[in-house]
Formats: sequence, structure tokens, C-alpha cells
Amino acid sequence: MTKAQTENDDENAEADLQSRFPTAYTILFLLIVLVAVLTWIIPAGQYDRAMNEEIGREVAVPGTYQTVPSNPQGPIDVLMAPIGGFYDPDSYAANAIDVALFVLLLGGFLGVVNATGAIDTGIRAAMGAMEGREIWMIPILMTLFAAGGTTYGMAEETLAFYAILLPVVLRAGYDAVTGVAIILIGAGIGVLGSTINPFATIIASDAAQIPFTNGIIPRFVILLGGLAICIAYVMRYAARVKDDRDRSVVSGQWSAHERHFLKQSDSDTPDDALTGTQKVILIIFGATFAVMIWGVSSQGWWMARMGALFLGAAILIGLIGRLGEKRLTGAYIDGARDLLGVALVIGLARGIVVVMEQGLIADTILHASAQTLGDLSHIAFISTMFAIEVAMSFFVPSSSGLAVLSMPILAPLADFAGVGRDLVVTAYQSANGLVNLINPTFAVVIGGLAIGRVGYDRWIVFIWPLLVILTVFIMGTLAVVAMLQAGGGAL
Repeated sequence: MTKAQTENDDENAEADLQSRFPTAYTILFLLIVLVAVLTWIIPAGQYDRAMNEEIGREVAVPGTYQTVPSNPQGPIDVLMAPIGGFYDPDSYAANAIDVALFVLLLGGFLGVVNATGAIDTGIRAAMGAMEGREIWMIPILMTLFAAGGTTYGMAEETLAFYAILLPVVLRAGYDAVTGVAIILIGAGIGVLGSTINPFATIIASDAAQIPFTNGIIPRFVILLGGLAICIAYVMRYAARVKDDRDRSVVSGQWSAHERHFLKQSDSDTPDDALTGTQKVILIIFGATFAVMIWGVSSQGWWMARMGALFLGAAILIGLIGRLGEKRLTGAYIDGARDLLGVALVIGLARGIVVVMEQGLIADTILHASAQTLGDLSHIAFISTMFAIEVAMSFFVPSSSGLAVLSMPILAPLADFAGVGRDLVVTAYQSANGLVNLINPTFAVVIGGLAIGRVGYDRWIVFIWPLLVILTVFIMGTLAVVAMLQAGGGAL
């Protein structure tokens, strides 16, 4: 068997690993069925609810739980659950239609921005400016990818950059793992430390019934601290393998990588210069997110006004980019289409909550969880939340799907434990982001490794020390914030 055949077999094996695992849609629908079965087994019960002025929503009142007559859910209820997940007038936690529409409007905005080529060209320009100072492209590019991750959940979009970056990295004397790490870890740490990411922070905060600006300071701490750790880790590794190729985790494949990527890139001559129009578009792109934060934090904006903001910004960028009516509308529809799956996942996941509520077991589960976790210390409580989200992330890698699946149940537990719901949201997104750096059920991981021709086992060898360091850092940050909140501090 030739070396090329061996590499192809490795890539096929990695693709098979993902294809054998059910999609998020199947997992969530099976969970709806499972929860419906549980409504026939778990006793029904309810809490009294009272208005919490701090978050502006009704919350369960501790000590008021009582059993009620059961209402088991049947096959028709299972089929109705995803519809109810989008809109159910009898549910206080469902009604995802506003979130789903916002996701589609945001997708259209991103589609128009991508159609102008501003983001792609900006990253290529940054790489070109680093020629001769290649070691500094690591912190610069990882920061750019992290900015995309923390603002709009940059993930699948990164797959386009591997073919551009890997030849540059190999020419600079680094290995393919370094190139993969710059992109995958850079964007991944941004998602892990999401601050205004609509697919993690905003959706999770909405499901937790709090403003997404609550807890933004600890998230910035995790973002900046985690990014510094990751940059230092990748730079140290890159310097070591440049000095000694045998220290590379893919040392046996180095020559094959050079033959593949350097030969492939000889004919690639993209324009790396940002035009004046593209610079203006990038300024508007960043300003749109800044306006969103201002609107939510000081003007009381929520999904409808945020959606209108992104719609208006998409039209403005399309006009400035001179896309024309057909290209503008086509790019907008294509962008919305790309996120249709996310919108459907939101409805499916909230359908689980609908079944639990209509089956009258949501409060029973909340009551049992509160009894189990309510006596824990603040640090033990948030550490347990983090561990639960880590375990769930392997089965539901979708950040939006996991948010609407777990937050309606886990976030209210914070009310019993004496910590803020925002800290549970931070624990969720940190856990999900951490797992999705290695998750074999996550297309971004498997796809990136396949393009970079890096075996999954080699990636684990490279990244596991970093995962340990990040876990200690995240849990330490969560513990400090929990102690401050217990002492009456606000972050």
C-alpha cells in the first residue's frame, strides 16, 4: 500500500467516525421521544412561581413544590412538540420563533458580508504582512479567528482558510498541526469565550431568561485569558518543531504534507490587498455588533430589534459593496439558508422542554436536581454544572441546540444555589467550546483535520495538555466568580 493510499484511508476513517454518529436532529428527536416516555414514569409536580424583578421573569419559588395529577404525553404530543418548540402559548420557556427568525436574519447578514470577500481578504492580507516574521502570524491570526468566534460563532466558515494558511505555515518551517491549531483553536477559543455570540451566549441567555449582557465581564476574562494560554501553547510548539522536525507529532508525514500543500498552492494567486470598500465593510461589520450591545444593554432591545439591525446592516453593506439587487438578495437568501438547520435545531431542542412542561415533569426534575445540588457549596455547584455540560456536549455538539436543551432546566437551579443564572450560561458555553476542540461528532473538527491531513489520534496527542490547562483555568475562573456572587458581588 502506498503512502498516499494510507493517508486517504486515514481521512476516510475519520469521515466514517462522524458519519456513523447520528446528527443533532436525530439525537434531539429521540430525546423528545425519551422525555415523552418519562412522562408516564416520573410523578407530575409543580412549583408556585413569582416575579423576579432582577431578571424580569417569573421563577420557581423554593419550598413550594407539590405533586399534581399526571398528564402523560403520547405519539401526537411527540409530533407536536417541535412545532410547540417554536410557538406554544401555554409554555413559559418555549416560544423559540423569535430566536429562530433572528438566526435567519443574522445568516442573511453574514451571507452578504461573505459575498463581498472582505473577511477572506482581510485574513489573507494579515498573513501576507507577516512574511519574514512568520512566528507573529500565530498570535495575530489566532486573535482574528477568536474575534470571529466570540462575536458571531465562527466555526464552519473556518474550513475555507485551511487551504490558504497551510502552505504559508509549511513554507515558514512549521508543520501542518501548527496551521490546523491556528485556525481550529483560534476560532474555538473565541466560541469558548463567547461574549456576544448569537449561537451560544444570546440563545443560552434567552433560554435562561436573562439579558445576554449579564456576566459579560467573566466571559471576557475567560476569552482573553484562554486566548493568551492558547497562543503561548501554539507558539511554543511551533518554535520547537521548527528547531527539530522530529518533535512534531506528525513528523513522519511532514514531507508528504509539503508535497501536497506546496505543490497545490503554486497556482493559487489570490488578491491579498483589501480595497477601500472592503475596509469600510469591515468597519460596518464590527460596528453592527457594537450597536447591538448598546441596544441590548441600554435601550432594551431584544430579538426583533436585533434582527432589524442585522437586516439593515446587510442592505447597507450590499449597497456599499455594489453587489447589485440580484447578488445582494441571492447572498442574503444563501446566508439564511446556511443557518436554517440552526433554526430547526432550536425548535427541536425546545420541543423537549414543551413535552416536559405539558407532561408536568419539568418542575419534578427541577425539584430533584435542586435537592441534589442545592446543598452543595457555590464552587461545587458551578463545577458540577460545568461537568454536566461537558458530558452533554459530546452528544449535542451544537452550541444552540445544547443551549435550548439544557438552560431551561439547569439555569433555574442557580436560583436555589445562590449564584447568578449568568454563571450557569458561562459554564455551559465554556464546556461546549472546550469539548468542541476535540469532539469527533463535530464537523468542524473532523473536516479541519481531514483538510489538514492530520490524523485524529495525532490531534489528541498534540492538544490534550492544552485541554488540561484550559479546564483548570476555566474552573478556577468559575469558582472565583461564584464566590464573589455569593458574597454579594456582581460581575
